[in-house]
Amino acid sequence: MAVLIEHSEFGIEEKERRMNADSDELVLDEGFVVPANNSYGYSFRDYDAESERKERVVELYRLSHINQTYDFVKKMREAYSSLNRVEMSIWECCELLNEVVDDSDPDLDEPQIQHLLQSAEAVRKDYPDQDWLHLTALIHDLGKVLLLPSFGGLPQWAVVGDTFPLGCAFDPSVVHYEHFKSNPDHSHPTYNTKLGVYKEGCGLENILMSWGHDDYMYLVAKENKTTLPSAALFIIRKYDLYSKSTVRVDVDKVKPYYISLIEKVKT
Repeated sequence: MAVLIEHSEFGIEEKERRMNADSDELVLDEGFVVPANNSYGYSFRDYDAESERKERVVELYRLSHINQTYDFVKKMREAYSSLNRVEMSIWECCELLNEVVDDSDPDLDEPQIQHLLQSAEAVRKDYPDQDWLHLTALIHDLGKVLLLPSFGGLPQWAVVGDTFPLGCAFDPSVVHYEHFKSNPDHSHPTYNTKLGVYKEGCGLENILMSWGHDDYMYLVAKENKTTLPSAALFIIRKYDLYSKSTVRVDVDKVKPYYISLIEKVKT
């Protein structure tokens, strides 16, 4: 799978990015890969581990897997593609996430602005010369503002959680797969087949994924003609940058750096 860089405002050469043929790791020019552990030394989400949040997480995925249907996602994409709800700066949007906690996270209940900054600072630490990636990490989950009244006040199951393809059979590898049996698409004569509405080799960009913050943020960036490279859009839409740390970032301390990156995108 190729991910092509279309812009060079952030000093990235016009060079192909690729998926490692022997793994699921995203590989960039400088050797960036999705690691097994994050910059804070933690492993990633364990949905089977006992925790205070487990019951809430399971319930979220139950509702998601029942209600996220092919027709539902098409309606949501149509409803939100006009991008006519709110106009604000990127940093203002970040600050709104002080009000948001992600119920799909089995580990942490930190406000989402901390998740954004922890992710961005972790990427900044590991890849100090990739400023486009720092900004991508900062904005990757801004779509969670969909939970707020001014953006429609959608329920958590329609905003957060791991995404999955619609219009074809649900794959057993999806988190809490067992709840798909109550989804109307599960018994649909076309949607419950291997390829469903798709053709072999149609490309990931043509697959309709479950609706949520990832797809919404992708639409916002794309329709606003972001100057971030296409690899950034790929990460926003298809990858989960996961911080998993209880150490809070000093917002006032790092804010000037990220404001400078935001201004760089606008020029």
